[in-house]
Amino acid sequence: MKYREYTIITNTDAEDLVADMLNEIPVNGVEIIDNTPISAEDKAKMFIDIEPTLPEDDGSASVRFYLDMQDDEAAILEKVKAGLDDIRDFLDIGTGEIIKGETDEEDWINNWKKYFKSFYLDDILMKPSWEEIPEGAQYKVMVEIDPKTSFGTGHHETTQLCIRGLRKYMVEGDHVLDLGTGSGILSIIALKLGAAYAYGTDIDPICSEAIDENMDRNHIDKATYDYVIGDFISDKAIQEKVGVDKYDICLANILSDVIIPMAPYAYRAIKKGGYFVTSGIIDFKEEPVKSALTEAGFEIIDTLYMGEWVGVICRK
Repeated sequence: MKYREYTIITNTDAEDLVADMLNEIPVNGVEIIDNTPISAEDKAKMFIDIEPTLPEDDGSASVRFYLDMQDDEAAILEKVKAGLDDIRDFLDIGTGEIIKGETDEEDWINNWKKYFKSFYLDDILMKPSWEEIPEGAQYKVMVEIDPKTSFGTGHHETTQLCIRGLRKYMVEGDHVLDLGTGSGILSIIALKLGAAYAYGTDIDPICSEAIDENMDRNHIDKATYDYVIGDFISDKAIQEKVGVDKYDICLANILSDVIIPMAPYAYRAIKKGGYFVTSGIIDFKEEPVKSALTEAGFEIIDTLYMGEWVGVICRK
């Protein structure tokens, strides 16, 4: 599907107001592009799986948005220009020039190819489908995975923490629960390392396509995995599908604010003596997460660190 693409040339002082104005019109897919380093506070709210090296921040910025081919371009652009004029009355927005282009939905995904290359997680080779196996590569298992609209290529520190926790506490034949499975990467790695079965949950329906593609790409037997789309925390039907006292190890590479309310439901799903491997925890949320896990009945047995991210492993 093709979209008309528009880029507004502005600066970092005005970028948020310009983006808010566009969202109120509304338009499709507002995106801020600048060279501002990501703060610890922002990292606590989101994952950035592949973070390219940015040039020096010079205060310049652009705000990009998209229109469907059937949208009334003239009417919407008039609203955009009027909105820019309103902001310009009290704030320097730079040139405010609007540059028009055209893009395919597929282009948004393909743009990641220039950033995502084969890499190792210890002795696990992570490889995108468009690359050949590196000459002389040595690895225990290879996982072929492509960046898509659902999160999970293995690059992010939180994913690596979860994988290292999995490797430390999983044994061959384990049944694994993957909460917030995304692309299915953790389930794939668990199965390739000897898990007998993996079950994933995610709230985002778009994950279905990514999971199916990645499982097929990695030659995973359909009998060894399944997943459900829905909210594990609030939906009792999803909780029933997941089951009680079923899993030897549970993985949750999710934000701290999700792990905290999820803790008692994860406790219910894990077998006695089973492990809960959590990640996605920014360092200043470590203690609140540990308190929630302890209150749910878990015993904290290990803590892993990578940069400002924390992995907490506990046992039922």
